[in-house]
Amino acid sequence: MLVARSVALFAVAALFEIGGAWLVWQGIREHRGWVWIGAGVIALGLYGVVATFQSDENFGRILAAYGGVFVAGSIAWGMIADGYRPDRFDIIGALVCLAGMAVIMYAPRGH
Repeated sequence: MLVARSVALFAVAALFEIGGAWLVWQGIREHRGWVWIGAGVIALGLYGVVATFQSDENFGRILAAYGGVFVAGSIAWGMIADGYRPDRFDIIGALVCLAGMAVIMYAPRGH
């Protein structure tokens, strides 16, 4: 149950961070305006809040593990939102990052 909760929190954090960055990108690069940028900034702030709900007490571990989720989530977001088509190396790299995330976050530490 603890791992499922953690994975869910990582997914929500990814939606806020990647979505927030995408909104800022749209606001600036696609000239959609300040409302998009503001919504992105709020979403990025919420990402920081969601990360605090992880049960591990180590900020560095949580953010390092989240990095793997961010890599894979960014590729998925690009596929859904922008029609990006990853090649096999993108997919392999994302899987390696997720494997690293699992080792960092869920390896038995004996304490």
